[in-house]
Amino acid sequence: MAASIADHASSTQNHPPATLPQIETAPNVRRLTTNDLREALRRGWDDFTAMPSHAIVLCIIYPVLGVALARATLGYSVLPLLFPLAAGFALVGPFAALGLYELSRRRERGENPSVWDATSVLRAPSFGAMLGLGVLLLTLFVIWVATAQAIYVATFGYAPAATIPDFLGRVLTTREGFWLIAIGCGAGFLFALVALCISMIAFPLMLDRHAGVTDAMLTSLRVVAKNPVVAAQWGLIVAVLLVLGSLPAFVGLAVVLPLLGHATWHLYRRAVEPAARSYQMPPPPAKGRRYAADFPAALFPWGRDRH
Repeated sequence: MAASIADHASSTQNHPPATLPQIETAPNVRRLTTNDLREALRRGWDDFTAMPSHAIVLCIIYPVLGVALARATLGYSVLPLLFPLAAGFALVGPFAALGLYELSRRRERGENPSVWDATSVLRAPSFGAMLGLGVLLLTLFVIWVATAQAIYVATFGYAPAATIPDFLGRVLTTREGFWLIAIGCGAGFLFALVALCISMIAFPLMLDRHAGVTDAMLTSLRVVAKNPVVAAQWGLIVAVLLVLGSLPAFVGLAVVLPLLGHATWHLYRRAVEPAARSYQMPPPPAKGRRYAADFPAALFPWGRDRH
């Protein structure tokens, strides 16, 4: 009986259960300065200029999605939500840039990544955690758009703004418009603050060290708490660039999103001390030869190893 227990313990040590790799200890966060932000943006721009086609292919879908969402939300009366939609990209942008983090990570290691390398994030052990945090940010985005719409209706009612001059006249020359700006910017600030605190460096950390969503969010909160002024500056930079990129019908986001995505990776490198050991991405699954006789059983790979 004792020998059986010893054999079982030895087997458990030699063959530990398959679990998602987690960061063993809380990463040490660094003190950041404005120079770190400038350097992150500079290196992000270098990555973008070295891989422009990759970044545009990855991010062109988001401007198209923004325009489609704007048209679907209010039909012909999309003007009141154009600014909330543009500002809302700050909420979902960290998740949208997952592929860009991977490209920057590979280029940092001296590789010459292609656009297909960005899809390797789908095989990351922590992809489920990244997806979970992405869903949380998307939920914040939806709530923010609904809140902005409710603020506009409470201020101006349901009457649509037919033209851009009409809309700007309401917002910039009336008392109601000033209240709309004040309340809307205040509410948007709160949403952006929550998103910044929980995701400032969370996604790069999950990609780099395969951390869980809780560890990643807590580390991001620690970075913000240690560097509140620099974090506020970064949030302002992100907001301004996203608004500027959204002005020409969201087309500018095809440049702004890649720049911010690559820069976020380099900001993560400056905010968190390197890990004691390197975390490697799992290799792609081997593709064996397929035979016509295997169809349709080949469509159900989980049943192949039962015999």
